[in-house]
Amino acid sequence: MKNFRNIASILFLLIVNFALACEACKQQQPKITQNFTHGTGPESQWDWLIVASIALIAVYTLIFSIKYLVKPGEKDRNHIKYSVLN
Repeated sequence: MKNFRNIASILFLLIVNFALACEACKQQQPKITQNFTHGTGPESQWDWLIVASIALIAVYTLIFSIKYLVKPGEKDRNHIKYSVLN
């Protein structure tokens, strides 16, 4: 168990290091994405449109996944979930 914690700690530190932008990349990014990504930022209005579209799709998916996890709405007593629950 101790070995697992050591490996998990090292992996977490490596992931955090790669997840945050370095100083050179922070200077190339627009203010809104400065600390989050590496490389150059969006270069045109089309890039921002693509990012906004993907964000909307992700939020829409998150809302409906939570909705159907909390209240799936299946009422049929022969549904497979009842064989698992019983």
